[in-house]
Amino acid sequence: MSNHKDVNKLSAAGLLISLGIIYGDIGTSPLYVFKAIIGERLITADLILGGLSCIFWTLTLQTTIKYVIITLQADNKGEGGIFSLYSLVKRRAKWLIIPAMIGGAALLADGIMTPAVTVSSAIEGLGIIYADLPTVPIVIAIIAVLFILQQFGTSLVGKAFGPIMWVWFTMIAVLGFVYVLQFPEILKSINPYYAYHILSTNPEAFLIIGAVFLCTTGAEALYSDLGHCGRSNIRISWIYVKTCLVLNYMGQGVWLWKLQGTKLGEINPFYHLMPDWFLITGISIATVAATIASQALISGSFTLIAEAVRLNLWPKVKINYPSNQKGQLYVPSMNWVLCVGCIIVVLIFRKSTNMEAAYGLSITVAMLMTTILVSVFLMRKRVPTYLIVIFLTIYGVIELTFLIGNAAKILHGGWFTVLLGASLFSIMWAWFNGRRIRNRYMKFIDIEKYYPIIEKISIDETIPKYASQLVYLTSANFNSEIESSIMYSMIQKLPKRADVYWLLHVDVTDEPHTMEYKVVPLIDGKLIRVDFRLGFRVEQRINVLFRKVVEEMVKNQEIDITSRYASLNEHKIAGDFRFVVVEKVLSTSYSLQFIERCTMIYYRILKNFSVPEEKGFGLDLSFVTVEKVPLIVDLPTDFELKRIN
Repeated sequence: MSNHKDVNKLSAAGLLISLGIIYGDIGTSPLYVFKAIIGERLITADLILGGLSCIFWTLTLQTTIKYVIITLQADNKGEGGIFSLYSLVKRRAKWLIIPAMIGGAALLADGIMTPAVTVSSAIEGLGIIYADLPTVPIVIAIIAVLFILQQFGTSLVGKAFGPIMWVWFTMIAVLGFVYVLQFPEILKSINPYYAYHILSTNPEAFLIIGAVFLCTTGAEALYSDLGHCGRSNIRISWIYVKTCLVLNYMGQGVWLWKLQGTKLGEINPFYHLMPDWFLITGISIATVAATIASQALISGSFTLIAEAVRLNLWPKVKINYPSNQKGQLYVPSMNWVLCVGCIIVVLIFRKSTNMEAAYGLSITVAMLMTTILVSVFLMRKRVPTYLIVIFLTIYGVIELTFLIGNAAKILHGGWFTVLLGASLFSIMWAWFNGRRIRNRYMKFIDIEKYYPIIEKISIDETIPKYASQLVYLTSANFNSEIESSIMYSMIQKLPKRADVYWLLHVDVTDEPHTMEYKVVPLIDGKLIRVDFRLGFRVEQRINVLFRKVVEEMVKNQEIDITSRYASLNEHKIAGDFRFVVVEKVLSTSYSLQFIERCTMIYYRILKNFSVPEEKGFGLDLSFVTVEKVPLIVDLPTDFELKRIN
């Protein structure tokens, strides 16, 4: 694990890495933004200057001020992203789980839309050279290859991302600058008056706003990837990126200036900035940049799912670590869900112009949720109330306006994003609440009452020895408590004799990289409790962590794990370890409300698709016994049963 202070240091390597990882989405937006703003409208000076003004001020207010200056302050021990932010503020109010879930679901929906939009926009440039080229199969092929490669890790490719994206940004800046030199007057569009004028006079103002919003869709990624690049590297590299983006948009504005009074049709202004001899090279660079943008979003989705699993907002899924690089992980189930989702998007919408209608809606929602959580974070930091109110008002108004602008797209494809986001949110909601309902009925008992029984079972030779070291996973937060189901398993279901009993408890902390443990001997040499405190970004490999704890305890002579069997003890051979996972099964409840009953049905369906608890905790399955214990919630007793002879 790398040191966060090193990560946050400003360095040439850090700047290059941030170019590669963070700016893919926002950096490839010139491929489609201006095309979306013009749409089917007649090209006028007002539309060009107003569109440019809206783009400039959206990048300034939304990306620079909200994300780069304000939101990057909310780092959780060097990590960013909506779940890191939620972990910082969740103790302030229970309802904050709602914006965190909505934001997380919206970001995952965006992870399905972005690869489809960016890759399609890049490949469609080939239509300028080969008019009848079918782009859909090429786009699907690129997306399929991209997802197939995920399982091998992206560390090798990742090293090339920075230099390639630097080439991309420099290319778009030069292309735009050449046109700006021909007509410097275009720079007057920086005046916010033009944005105000177009939005106050154009009857399609909300549709234009929905299209303008696409220029800032990658802003959330700046914050999510804070841990990979560090605040200072992001802030400095953004100056270069924003300059390149603005120059390119201005160049597109100059090119469109000559087309006043006509309609754009299928033409993409971005590719018309390129001289003919450069087209193939330009399209190739655009395709690679679009693929990198997709890669960054896919990696971000994996991190998001891993955090959601540890915060109990998503069913336990298999998570692989294909390389030793920090933050490198691969979630097979999510990879194929994203892959199928992207291909469906391409098949339904076929052209990037159609996809733009569905794109942007989910990310507006995510930004709005971030604004709510950042406001709570600013309260926690004791920022003066009037400043928080100003922040909340300005960004609440901006983002609600964008949301209304994007909502106008619902009938034109936005329905797909709404459906996608709602499905992902429903999974988080059902999993979180299902666990909460189940935990409400879990019975905890005073463990001290059972100390004498445990000591006697341990030395009762009439009971066959179950294991030398018997380990239970407990969710009891206090040393004095234990689930009644564990006691039932240990002394009633099948009395289990062992030399030493262990209770392991995992506490997920609000910090990302905590790795601590505490040992509490409950019965000297007989019953030991180990509490792990693990950060929400730490892999929960209980097998490995527990072994490390035992090794340290043996080294400090706190415990003797030598087998008590005479033949093995003579040769100082370590005793066997066996884990028992007690799975609590919720039986049908008559006292649950209708909504809760539906939630539990959904929860049980999700549980069938989730990784079993023993696998989720990384236990060696050859030493694990899983016992199902019913959680009897309640049974109707208001009936009479007649006895007959």
